[in-house]
Amino acid sequence: MIHSLVIIPALGCLKNYVKYKKVSVLLFLRTPSIYTILYLFMSYLKYKNKVSLTIINERIIMFLYKIIKSLLIDNYHFKKNKYINKYNIIYNSGNSLDKLTD
Repeated sequence: MIHSLVIIPALGCLKNYVKYKKVSVLLFLRTPSIYTILYLFMSYLKYKNKVSLTIINERIIMFLYKIIKSLLIDNYHFKKNKYINKYNIIYNSGNSLDKLTD
């Protein structure tokens, strides 16, 4: 089961290559480094199911990291402005809500 700690980052790297057509070494090394820290911590505390707990806790840590990062850089408004400029979209919330209630 410990091979899962090697396979998952490799598959994530492959997914990023397919999606973005580039490989980021730092992004690739982020998951194994978090896995290593968590696995050593789980071993130190003598947990029985270390691999599963490592994978689950890494996902929780990354979800929290991405949520906090998105809140700090105000990702919603940044992307909204990007699409307004890129596609000349006009956001008119009042009219959109009126159409939904009709």
